[in-house]
Amino acid sequence: MGIMTIDGRKVEFTDEKNVLSVIRKAGINVPTLCYQPELSIYGACRLCTVEDERGKLFASCSEIPRDGMVIYTNTKRLKKYRKMIVELLLGAHCRDCTLCDKSGNCVLQDLAYRLGVKEVRYENTKEEQPLDGSSYSIIRDPNKCVLCGNCVRACRELQGVEALGIAFRGTEATVMPAFNKGLGETMCVGCGQCRVVCPTGAITIRSDIDAVWDALEDPDTRVIAQIAPAVRVAAGDAFGLPKGKSSMGKVVSALHQMGFDEVYDTGFSADLTVMEESAEFLNRVKNGGKLPLMTSCCPAWVKFVVDQYPDYKDNISTCRSPQGMLSAVAKEWYRDPERAEGKRTVMVSFMPCTAKKMEIKRPNSFTKGEQDTDHVLTTTELVRMIKSAGIDFANMECEEPDIPFGMASGGGKIFGVTGGVTEAVLRHLVPAHDTETLKAISEFGMRGEEAIKEFTIQYEGTDINICVVSGLANAHEVFRRMKAGEANYHLIEVMACKGGCVMGGGQPVKAGECVKSVRTEGLYEVDTESAIKVSDDNADMEKLYAEFLNGKTHELLHNEGY
Repeated sequence: MGIMTIDGRKVEFTDEKNVLSVIRKAGINVPTLCYQPELSIYGACRLCTVEDERGKLFASCSEIPRDGMVIYTNTKRLKKYRKMIVELLLGAHCRDCTLCDKSGNCVLQDLAYRLGVKEVRYENTKEEQPLDGSSYSIIRDPNKCVLCGNCVRACRELQGVEALGIAFRGTEATVMPAFNKGLGETMCVGCGQCRVVCPTGAITIRSDIDAVWDALEDPDTRVIAQIAPAVRVAAGDAFGLPKGKSSMGKVVSALHQMGFDEVYDTGFSADLTVMEESAEFLNRVKNGGKLPLMTSCCPAWVKFVVDQYPDYKDNISTCRSPQGMLSAVAKEWYRDPERAEGKRTVMVSFMPCTAKKMEIKRPNSFTKGEQDTDHVLTTTELVRMIKSAGIDFANMECEEPDIPFGMASGGGKIFGVTGGVTEAVLRHLVPAHDTETLKAISEFGMRGEEAIKEFTIQYEGTDINICVVSGLANAHEVFRRMKAGEANYHLIEVMACKGGCVMGGGQPVKAGECVKSVRTEGLYEVDTESAIKVSDDNADMEKLYAEFLNGKTHELLHNEGY
């Protein structure tokens, strides 16, 4: 333990990795653009610069704390220095702030206001660059980039994809994919983690809001919404509701008020996924099928395998994702002329994930030549729609999702956290569904903060080796272990985003510290409060199998590979 003097106050520190962390521990919000705790230190923006007792200036993010240090964080010299940095950044920045998708949530905009930048004395001489709209998931605007390098490091360090890099040097430096390709032409998996760490409007969500409003205005169109589990523990953030608490009832009510004809719970089709994926897994184990079976719920993970480990494509489960299953089933349900009532059906998914926008365009996400999910809107877009409609979300009465696809088990609802799929499958595989058994399953090893979790369970006398992975970069290590013969897995679950869908690329990003754990606990709380905990206890799902899916199971719930 050491002691630093910060602005005249003694502050203890222990294992903080840099001076900036100690400053923030002291409750002082030193500005930054390029600092992200989960990423490597880059030190590009210099906004976190502080001054020591000798007048030396240094970036606090890259300085290791030492006992006895004396620093100042807000001297006249520092304020002038930071203000100059922001003014220079704005001098080479697109300043159409009122038209920017990030307006109101832009770190650079906030800093300009905080530091008192009232004018920009420098002319923007940079040549305007075209927008990159080649990705189904995100839009890249080079004119708003501040070269913080966050997106490059997130893509490399968190996801192991490296779709983005910094090209050229000095005033010519720019962030771009290799050879200046469109992002959609690279191995980008559409996860949106670059957008999460981008402080400006340089990387934003590709939005389908206008198309959804148009569908809602059409009297000849039935518009159906489905809501993913992780959406319910994040949507309330923007409306002052307790962070991590489920706002599902209010979301359903808001969507009905906007004009959605039906609102379903994607947790229902997560229950379908449990049934189908469990059956597929047992079939492969008993009949010598391709192992390990790899989960197919996360589209970014699926693309990662297809792009970087194509030899393992056949290991991916043939099950569609819960989004894909529910859209296919609902579209088929309304193909019945009596149910259709002369209207066409438009499926809208509300997802925490930008990669879901890419998933719906895959050929295996079509049934009978028709795209199953017409539009994917993220939680961030949902919030925008609610605000646009003038809905008083915080004070809305709660409503339940509509039948026949509105009932979901607790197992289906925890799909939004890493390990949730595996836990739901194990709940299904054990014959007992009592509280004691389910508690024991939750302690097998699926839960927790570890990036790679490995454990073995016994099923009918056979040892089943399971691996649960959080963050795509960690999947590289799992493949290395398998190829080196160091690991022999039967089942692998991977969620591209660290923590799972609760931290998806489409979730609200200004949510405060410790948001991952708060949202995770929120979903587990939803599970605890659910009347049914196990997928096969979902009576509505059993009825669907018995009365509707007979002979259609493979067509609607599975795909033909990647």
